[in-house]
Amino acid sequence: MGSKYQKSVRVLLPLWALILEVTLIVVFFFFTSYETSVSDQKKLRRTYQDFQHVVIMAVFGLGFLNTSLRRHCWSSVAFNLFMLALGVQLTVLVDGFLNQLSLRKMVINLSSIQTATMSATSVLIAMGVVLGKVNLLQLVLMTLIEVTAFSAMRSVGREILNMENHISMMYIHIFAACFGLTGACCLQEPLSNAAQDKDQTATSPSLFAMLGTLFLWMFWPSFNSALLDVLDERKKAVFNTYYALTVSTVTAISGSALTHPQGKISMTHIHNAVLAGGVAVGAPCYLISSPWLAMALGLVAGLLSIWGAKYLKVCLQRTLDLHDTYGVLYTFGLPGLLGGITNIVLKALQVKWTEISMLGYQILTDFGALSFTIIIAVGSGLLTGLLLNLKIWKSPHVVNYFNDQTSWKFPHLAVGY
Repeated sequence: MGSKYQKSVRVLLPLWALILEVTLIVVFFFFTSYETSVSDQKKLRRTYQDFQHVVIMAVFGLGFLNTSLRRHCWSSVAFNLFMLALGVQLTVLVDGFLNQLSLRKMVINLSSIQTATMSATSVLIAMGVVLGKVNLLQLVLMTLIEVTAFSAMRSVGREILNMENHISMMYIHIFAACFGLTGACCLQEPLSNAAQDKDQTATSPSLFAMLGTLFLWMFWPSFNSALLDVLDERKKAVFNTYYALTVSTVTAISGSALTHPQGKISMTHIHNAVLAGGVAVGAPCYLISSPWLAMALGLVAGLLSIWGAKYLKVCLQRTLDLHDTYGVLYTFGLPGLLGGITNIVLKALQVKWTEISMLGYQILTDFGALSFTIIIAVGSGLLTGLLLNLKIWKSPHVVNYFNDQTSWKFPHLAVGY
């Protein structure tokens, strides 16, 4: 009897991945060099501390966050690390070429690696929509397109729309959610009964997912403040992120109990909604001068995330057959959109009301920057989805969704693989 699993990507994955890696090495050889002098040791230490926090968020936080399904844990953690490692290398090069718009050697320093790591997390977030429904080769292609599109969006936004470096990075949540959901629309097949059975959480995996949530919760203030250079703005970012996270945590637990007939709490809600405050306050964190507003954002974001997990997910799956594996829409997308709108409002309020023309210009450019982010995300996500739908990638059959056994060797279950 033949194997019930898809043919492996034994030839395609090593071939393309190794060719890509060799190409990156060659490009690094000819076009990069390290920064030779460091003038500010204090700034270097601060940057390295932020860099460590961002790496912990990406590896541990986002890696374990997507491990709640009972038969899909190994792939979530390992593929997350693979995508991060590949994405950082590519982003360093793309950012360097876009910033200098030439083929001269680019200088790599700790700040550029930190920024590349933050940008590469866009792939890790978007991956949560399609995890369990694609293979590693498809994720490699997804990484190539997404980090390029995100870097290009940030570069164009800074040069043409006057987007601040911090703002363009904080729109990463909206970008990743739109990218992942649009790509999933092209890939989506109705889930079979077998796939629906495996699309269920279990106790031990949910505990590991909660571990990822805790890592993200602890280090989110560092992520939101990493690209701010003014000390007062960094202080506000850290404080406001922490306040928003605390309120969204309380809201997540109480709101989850409120949605259950017997008042029981859903661990799935906790995985998502406790982080919503940190996402929502990301863009405007340095503009908020009083804790009550950050706390209000955390409250609204937590309720929005709970509502999305309880009702929106089911609605999208029934009406559009759109399955969001780990709830990226209501964990990152909706809270990120809330933060983007809040940022536009706060910036508009900073303009003197006597300067009507200046107020209109500020609102127009800020709204244009947010809209531009969404448009690029949807366009690149659509392209990615169409490419990933090609048969050459040998994507898993729908009956094999959410199953580690399609990609990993299980010695005690060797027969039939």
